[in-house]
Order: sequence, then C-alpha cells, then structure tokens
Amino acid sequence: MSPVFPMLTVLSMFYYMCLRRRARTATRGEMNSRRAIESNTRALPINVEIVQYAKEVLDFSSHYGSENSMSYTMWNLAGIPNVYPSSGDFTQTAVFRTYGTWWDRCPSARLPFKRTPSTFCSQDYVELAFEEPVYPTAVHILETYHPGAVVRILACSANPYSQNPPAEVRWEILWSEAPTKVNGPQARQFTPCIKQINFPTNLIRLEVNSSLLDYYTELDAVVLHGVKERPVLSLKTSMIDMNDIDEEEDEEKFACGMDTLNKQFSIVTLREWPTNGYFDKLPYELIQLILSHLTVPDLCRLAQTCKLLYQHCCDPLQYIHLSLQPYWARINDTSLEYLQSRCTLIQWLNLSWTGNRGAISVSGFSRFLKVCGSELVRLELSCGHFLNETCLEVITEMCPNLQELNLSSCDKIPPQAFNHIAKVGSLKRLILYRTKVEQTALLSILNFCSELQHLSLGSCVMIEDYDLIASMMGAKCKKLRSLDLWRCKNITENGIAELASGCQLLEELDLGWCPTLQSSTGCFTNLARKLPNLQKLFLTANRSVCDTDIEELAANCAHLRQLDILGTRMVSPASLRKLLESCKDLSLLDVSFCSQIDNRIVLELNANFPNVFIKKSFTQ
Repeated sequence: MSPVFPMLTVLSMFYYMCLRRRARTATRGEMNSRRAIESNTRALPINVEIVQYAKEVLDFSSHYGSENSMSYTMWNLAGIPNVYPSSGDFTQTAVFRTYGTWWDRCPSARLPFKRTPSTFCSQDYVELAFEEPVYPTAVHILETYHPGAVVRILACSANPYSQNPPAEVRWEILWSEAPTKVNGPQARQFTPCIKQINFPTNLIRLEVNSSLLDYYTELDAVVLHGVKERPVLSLKTSMIDMNDIDEEEDEEKFACGMDTLNKQFSIVTLREWPTNGYFDKLPYELIQLILSHLTVPDLCRLAQTCKLLYQHCCDPLQYIHLSLQPYWARINDTSLEYLQSRCTLIQWLNLSWTGNRGAISVSGFSRFLKVCGSELVRLELSCGHFLNETCLEVITEMCPNLQELNLSSCDKIPPQAFNHIAKVGSLKRLILYRTKVEQTALLSILNFCSELQHLSLGSCVMIEDYDLIASMMGAKCKKLRSLDLWRCKNITENGIAELASGCQLLEELDLGWCPTLQSSTGCFTNLARKLPNLQKLFLTANRSVCDTDIEELAANCAHLRQLDILGTRMVSPASLRKLLESCKDLSLLDVSFCSQIDNRIVLELNANFPNVFIKKSFTQ
C-alpha cells in the first residue's frame, strides 16, 4: 500500500478534529443592542443576534456590601453599567468579600482539602439571569477596578423563569482559565473566546479567584450575546490552536469521570486476570499511597480496570477527606448514594455549592449522613440552598464528633433551625456568615458550645442585640481565637468591653463597618490593651479611629500582622510610622480613603517598610 493513504487518513482525522473544535467555539459579538449577523460568508439563514444585560442576580457566595443596601453588593450586576468605562473604587459595583492571600494567612484560615483538581481554583461565584434564552456567542464582563479575577464562565440549561422545572439541569463550561495577574487596576471589557453549546441559556454563572489581586475586584455589568436559533457550522474555519484540542479532551475526560459517580459499578463485570503483574508485588499500603494522589473522577475510572484496583479504589481509607465542591454541577442524590459505601470512615466532607435546584434532596442528604456521619469532624456546606431544619437536625444527631461546621451563605435555612446546632457541644469552628440565625438560637449555641475557637457572624442581620451576644461570648467562649462581626449594626463599647475581658486569647477580630463603635468611648484602646495576641484587626470604615488607637496598638500588640483602617480621617503619618516600627510582623496595612494619608506618604512608607503591603485605594 502506498504511504500516501495513511497520510491522507491522518490529515482527514485532523481536519475532522478541527471542525469539531470549531463547532464548540463561538464568535465574539460587538457591544450593540441588536444586530443581524451572517454566519461567515456562506449562504446560511440570517440569525439575529440578541444583546442583553443581566435581568436579575439569582445567587452568589459572598459580597462586600450589606444585606440591606446596594453599595458594593452583587445586586449591582443587574441592568446596564453604572460606572464603566470609569476606573476606580465605586459603591455602585459588585464586590466580593475577599482578595489576595491575606485571608489564608490569618488565625481563622482553614486547611485546604487534598485531591482538589488543579483545574478547579474558584473561590466565589455569582449567578445571573437574562430575559431571553439564547445560544451564546459572546459574554462581555465589564470590570472597573482590579480586573482579572474571573476564572470560569458557565451556562445552565434550566430557565429560571420557566413555570415547569426541567427533569435534568445541565451546566456547561463556556470558558475556563487559571488566575492571571493583570497589570494595573484600570477598567476593561473582558471578552474571552467562549465555547459553543447545544442548548439555549439565560442563566450564566461567573466564578472568580481573587488570590493574585492587590485589592478587591469590582464588576459593573455582564452582557450576553446570543442567537435564538442554534448556529450552523460553516466549513470555513480559522486557525486552530492545538492547545484547544487538548482542553476539549480534558473536559470530556472530566465529564466522563464525574458521570461514573452516578453509576453503580458491578465487580462481576470486571475482567478476570490470571495475575496483576507488578501490583501483586507491592504492599497494600503502598498502592493506597499511590492512589491517594488521584482525584475522585480518576478513582472512579480506575475502579473499572480490574478487581484489585476496584478493591483499592473502594477502600474507605481513600475517602477520609473528600471534597465534592469542584464537581458541584454533577453531584446529586445518586452520587451520594453511590459514595455511601466508600465514605463510612470519612472525617472531612466538603459539599459546598452542591445540591442546588433540586440536585440533592433532604432525604438524600439525610440518608448519606446516617451512614457516613459518625466519624465526621469537619463539614463544609457553604451555599447549600437545599438545607432546611430537617438537615440541621440530622447533622446534630448523626455527627456526634463534629468540630467544624460551615453554613456560609446558606440563606434559605429558617431562623428557628439554628437551635439544633447547640446540641453539638464539641464544635470548635462555626461559620454563619450571611445566614438568618436569630439572637435566641445564637445565645443557646454560645451557652452550650464552650469549645468554640473560631466564630463568623458577618452580615447576620437578624441579631437584635450584639452587646448581649458579646457578653455571652465573654462569659462562655474563653477559648475563642477568631471572631468575625463584619457589618454588625449595633455593638457598642459595652459589648467590646465584655468581649475583651472574657476572650483574651483572641488573635483575630473583624469589626469592619460597625457604625456604632466610636473611638471617643475608649473601645479601641481597651481592645489593644486587653488583647495582646491580636494578629488581625479590621476596623474598616470606622471614621473615628485616631492616633491614640494606633499608638496603643503599637505599644501593646507586637504580633499584629494585618490592620485595616480604611476610611478614617483621624490617623496621621506619624502614628503609622510608630506602628510600623513596633509591629515587625505587620504585612498588610489598608489606609484607603484615609484623608491624612496621601499617595506621597504611602510611597515614603513603602520605601521605608518594604515588607509591608500598604494599600491606598482611589476613586476617579
């Protein structure tokens, strides 16, 4: 046979791969309201492109703003731009709660889960609904300050405005990339090249990672371009990047691996081999160590190869720590049922972001915990909107050894349900950020959970008297090391005094946006004198912080690492120099909008104290 024919076959296969990849890649649209486009240059039917801004913000994991305001909240992403093309720090934008790596370097930082795939780096998300379902051709993200946080864009098959919920909810990744460092904080329109999908959508999800940013990223609006009819593939193709083909294969492997979570593999179907080769010569423990580096989908795929590896992949010791958050889009009741037999010894479980839109039912979650909850020490359930009172009751009954519980942004849990948490006396960490916990339930929790070391009550708007809460902490929670009171509206110097007297092991305290605290009452100097172990103190947006407070911190808190005094008008450069000279471990100092600290002073301080990140934000 002539060597020409194999070469033609290879070229034909490559051409087919290019066409297949081209079918998944959409063209970018321009920022017009509506326009007619013709697919390439072939005689195809004209398809009108629809351009629409987000109609509504459906869900999000965190935001900088208050639950009762529009400033710096995710709700600002709905509608037309408020700020773009201007650059700077504006309250009319959407801002997530954290940035940089500072939150990973404080006493409240949590240990990461092993086996998290390298392709999953998302830290926060926001979901946006649009008026009309379309086949996406472009997504424009208007970033107005410190861009570069968006790492993934997804589309959902479910129509949030449909009266009939779909039998199956699909999520497809339109674009994904590792975090990148963007030079400069200036505004930009971010328009990544997205993949073409085979269903119309009006539900878009952005996932972000702010770890490389020098400050909070700010988003102004999201624009979805799309057509009503599914685009017809043209044979006229452009240059294809070979890396794109590799990415497509990775995505298909990922989907295949996760689909196996929903199928019960039968050991009977595995092929019998007379010998397992070199695996027969390896100790059981060594094979287990090798497999411990595989992700969950890889374990599921490997389990299908032979009986020996099936046995290893199903060993409960492989599932002592299990994070299903990277696979949130594919986890459902069937997944949990399949994993039950493997998770009988599980100690750390991360179900954050999973189960929404009916994917996980209360009964499915309850069945899983009844089988697998006895050894649980850490349970992450951030943004689990399927959770209700029954779920919390099951957690407290089935997880007697639980020490860490994260219910961050579980805003669908009814207030009375939180009373059940008081039954878990072994709790050391409790995160209730953006929940509807009420004062009575919280007092009961504090009374019975005296082992608490880390407590987050940020943006808990249903608590009526934070002074009473602080008094209970001071009396009962003597081991408290970190406390988040971000945006609590009514704590006063009395509550701070009780807290400082009773919780003297505190190393981290967030009092950002607490408007009822006034420096003239001596509350901040009291903190500095009674909490010498403080490493992180956030007094964000408290305009009364003055030189006396800074000097007391310099004199008493030698271990201070992070200080946020954004917005104060009373702090001078001289007191900051004293602080920087005394606190040798200081690494973060936020003086944004401090009227006495101009850019010249910041440059001077940066030159004299190069190990400290001194942040000065601006507005144009």
